Amino acid sequence: MPKEIIRTGEKWEGQMSFSQGVKSGSLVFVSGQGALDNDGNVVGKGDIQAQTRKALSNLQKVLKNAGASLSDVVKVTTFITNRGPGMVKAYDTVFGEFFPTACPASTLVEVKSLVLKDMMVEIEAIAVLP
Repeated sequence: MPKEIIRTGEKWEGQMSFSQGVKSGSLVFVSGQGALDNDGNVVGKGDIQAQTRKALSNLQKVLKNAGASLSDVVKVTTFITNRGPGMVKAYDTVFGEFFPTACPASTLVEVKSLVLKDMMVEIEAIAVLP
């Protein structure tokens, strides 16, 4: 089955050796999305909710460019650098804003660090097109 590379037009997109997303048949695979602005700068430093909101907005943008939406997401994997008191709840509050009903299957993993120093969260997803 042929695959289609999904791009979002971010200025930083060509500077890293991965695709933002890949569509193959009815499946869309979205690479880990962080709280990056168009220039590749981390936004919301130190604020898990701001970073989660931006990461999910970026994920939503990739899905849209693939012809999908958040309602098509069947699996999410989240990497978080600190699951200490209140952090997971703060993350989950924002996650619930983007997935208010019919939440996808989900895995949350605590990691020591992410690709950029100030990133606190990275979210990847798999979606199935209708």
